Parts: sequence; C-alpha cells; structure tokens
Amino acid sequence: MRNAPGQPRHCAVCGKPVDEVVHRHKTLGAFVPEWGPGPCRNPDCSAYEPGHGGGHGAGAGHRAG
Repeated sequence: MRNAPGQPRHCAVCGKPVDEVVHRHKTLGAFVPEWGPGPCRNPDCSAYEPGHGGGHGAGAGHRAG
C-alpha cells in the first residue's frame, strides 16, 4: 500500500525524521485516509514549520459546550 501508516517518514529537504500525519479525501462518497509526512521540526531546515502547541488533530484543545 502506497500511503500505509507506520512507514518511516523523513523531511524531503534535510532528511531528518518527521511525524506521520493523516489527511482524508473523499472518493465515491466515502472519506479515505491518506498517510504522509508531517511538517519538518528542524529549525536549521529551510522547510521548518514551528510547532503550534502539542495538540493533535483539528480542534485539539477545544472544549465543546
């Protein structure tokens, strides 16, 4: 499987390990997961994206109600 979870992911620019993230897209009316590399957290890399707090996923840290 091309986008299988659990595969090691690395930054395309600096080669350092990056987190694995899942995005979803709609195919024939169903949402399908697509796994891929997350943003690079190496501050010396040109593809660096600073973290946003430790939350996971959309709406992390948000309380309903």
